[in-house]
Amino acid sequence: MSTTLSTSVDTSTHPPQQVAQATPISRPGRHRVRLTHRIALHVGLALITWSRRPSSAVPSHEYLAQREARELQAERLRHLITPVR
Repeated sequence: MSTTLSTSVDTSTHPPQQVAQATPISRPGRHRVRLTHRIALHVGLALITWSRRPSSAVPSHEYLAQREARELQAERLRHLITPVR
């Protein structure tokens, strides 16, 4: 059974719709990035990485001692969690 319902156009309730003309889609042309934009990008990235550095610089020997302490604590925790075989 194929039934086609007809729709009547009622212009009394709505203003008539204007048919918009399709605008052709233009592909963006290839353009080169200017030197000033490249410099600005590199300066911006440098500022971001500089701002995310640690606020208090830890000397390397203290950093290594802290790292060893964390590794030792993780090893102890691992021995507590793992079941005995």
